[in-house]
Amino acid sequence: MSDTTRLVVVCGLPGAGKSTVASAVADRLDATVFRTDVVRKELFPDPSYTDEESRRTYEALFERADDRLAAGDPVVLDGTFRRANRRREARSLAERRGVTARLVRVRCDERTAKARIRSREDDPSDADTDVYDLLREEFEPVEDPVVVDNSGDLDATLARVRSLF
Repeated sequence: MSDTTRLVVVCGLPGAGKSTVASAVADRLDATVFRTDVVRKELFPDPSYTDEESRRTYEALFERADDRLAAGDPVVLDGTFRRANRRREARSLAERRGVTARLVRVRCDERTAKARIRSREDDPSDADTDVYDLLREEFEPVEDPVVVDNSGDLDATLARVRSLF
């Protein structure tokens, strides 16, 4: 398997800009992106966001990533990954496939994130500002992430991604 094959996990709160960063990383690596919001809607067209739905969503996400990694392709996973056990599952997947894994934590100031959430149109994410507040409280500490601060303009964010990948 190519030493360029890798798994990148892009995590963070709603509105932080995870999908923007994930897309930019995927462009740099010529990788496939799997987004939890999209996978969830494929599995559950009218999701209720139960623990069981989340479990099945992440299970499907990891299965899709495993298939692409097995084919020798790099993969970017885009989701909140607010639970440490989900991040550990991603690292275990990379270890099983013998590829490098990087965890990217996307940060953004609260005011900007909430403004982005309120302005979303035609986005697979159903997260609103109440969900942001809930997930901010529930987000488990992240060990050794690469941090991308997406509070500023897009050019600064993309420059940070280029410096990392």
